[in-house]
Amino acid sequence: MSEMMQRQFEREPAKRVFAAELREATRTIKDSTDEKSPAYVLLPTGERCNRILIAGAITDKTRAGEQNIIYRARVSDPTGVFYVSAGSYQPEAMLQMTKIDTDTPSFVVVVGKPNAYTSPDGRVLVSVRVESIQVVDRATRDMWVADTAKATLKRVGVMFGEDVENIPDAKLARETYPQKEEYWKRMVFDALSKMM
Repeated sequence: MSEMMQRQFEREPAKRVFAAELREATRTIKDSTDEKSPAYVLLPTGERCNRILIAGAITDKTRAGEQNIIYRARVSDPTGVFYVSAGSYQPEAMLQMTKIDTDTPSFVVVVGKPNAYTSPDGRVLVSVRVESIQVVDRATRDMWVADTAKATLKRVGVMFGEDVENIPDAKLARETYPQKEEYWKRMVFDALSKMM
């Protein structure tokens, strides 16, 4: 397979992001007008993402629809809640969600695509369309929190660093979102302290 074809089929890397940050995301980016070009959510800490890796406690799983079935659930990390869903267009993810028993408290790791939706009152809400969801133990969830804290602090360091003018996404995030460096550092600290 040629290098160009191989690049064409490579998936975007999944970015680790806390619920509190995803909740603040309001800006989407598309690199071209082609309807098949990927849409990215611009994270408030200065990086675009088309896929994310999240983890937390799964709660409130519901099923809706008869022909076009969709499962929705909430996944809580130490900073807030992600709203996740899988439907008939994601059959493997939907099957994985059907097997999760939310009556028994459990942690999950989810790889999915963030979808931004503008409500009638103008608020931007971001949910996650599940590609894969797996039940994991607490140690795995804690490792995700630690790794996500590192990734977030790294993005914050770039966004509020001296070289930000040369990094278009970080510069755009700094112009778009009002939160300052200390806000994100405090979120990370709070997330880590809730693990102890």
